[in-house]
Amino acid sequence: MKKYDFDEIVPRKGTNSIKYDALDKIFGSADLLPLWVADMDFKTPDFIVDAIKKRAEHEIYGYTFKPDSYFDAIINWMKRRHDWEIQKEWISSSPGVVAGLSLAIESFSKPGDGVIVQPPVYFPFFDCVKGNNRTMIENPLRMENGRYTFDLEDLKSKITETTKLLLLCNPQNPGGMVWTLEELTALTNICLENNIMIISDEIHSDFIFNGHKHIPIASISEEVAQNCMVCMAPSKTFNVAGLASSLVIIPNKRKFAAYERTLGIAHLGMGNIFGSVALEAAYAHGDEWLSQILVYLWDNYLLAEKFIAENLPRVKVMKPEATYLVWLNFSDYGMGNQELSKFTTDQAKVALNDGGRFGKGGDGWLRLNIGCPRSVLEEGLEKLKQAFA
Repeated sequence: MKKYDFDEIVPRKGTNSIKYDALDKIFGSADLLPLWVADMDFKTPDFIVDAIKKRAEHEIYGYTFKPDSYFDAIINWMKRRHDWEIQKEWISSSPGVVAGLSLAIESFSKPGDGVIVQPPVYFPFFDCVKGNNRTMIENPLRMENGRYTFDLEDLKSKITETTKLLLLCNPQNPGGMVWTLEELTALTNICLENNIMIISDEIHSDFIFNGHKHIPIASISEEVAQNCMVCMAPSKTFNVAGLASSLVIIPNKRKFAAYERTLGIAHLGMGNIFGSVALEAAYAHGDEWLSQILVYLWDNYLLAEKFIAENLPRVKVMKPEATYLVWLNFSDYGMGNQELSKFTTDQAKVALNDGGRFGKGGDGWLRLNIGCPRSVLEEGLEKLKQAFA
């Protein structure tokens, strides 16, 4: 069994990396330690790199289609990792999960229709709704026992005849919740009663920590499967976001055809050669690598939790059940979001995600990316300690 080295520092400056090379443009300073965007600092696994190199050796990169082995890799991964049996006929694609959400909104609703989002949530959700001229209905999550849960009474009070879709983040970003079967069942029951289709972003579904289990929304029941679309990708799991290769799973034949029609109009269905090769290699050979990185990431979290408790006791940490993103509550410092972000940038020299961008409930929060070598995380935490001392 190969032992992967997640402590290795891989220089990324000068690679047109958004995380590193766009700091000046986004944060106003290039002299920052980037612990923000959901992009890990670990090498892409060797089995993916080898597969890409092998394909690159054939020096024609023309139009291609996805072979049966591509679909088999997806089907087998879902069965092994999530106990979810899917069929080839349910699988379509998208350049990315956000693109998939936007295509779904275009496919399953019309301008003016209501689309439910549940803030604080991954901020491109808002762009997808507004950019497609849909009406955004906010159903903020409720804090309960230190974690978020659905506010179902608020949800029911906001549904109208024109409410057509609900965008679900499963697992939740930025909080890191792994929604339980009870939570998902209660949510889906309301959607079924009101004929609201669920579009589920499950891009972080492979990063599940001990004691929790990811439940694909479509696996709950046949009735739910016929009323949803699931968006997934190897991009977060295996650090290949730049290869723009995501997948969508739609069990309902009519809805599948509607999505494929939208995808086809934009000519986005082919994808790119190396993204497809990477996806297949990831899902065919990625189990051991994922098992090792989950242990490393959890140890990173425990380090951050202990450090913050001992050195930044006014900061409250939401314990993640999934993802490599940690949601930190700085509200006790009494700063507004702009002031808080400016302080961490100017004084700590650390780039974190501004909680305000995640919508209602994000004020006073910052999102920390722990998907990095431990020495980098330690450096970032020390910088925060010194700045807030």
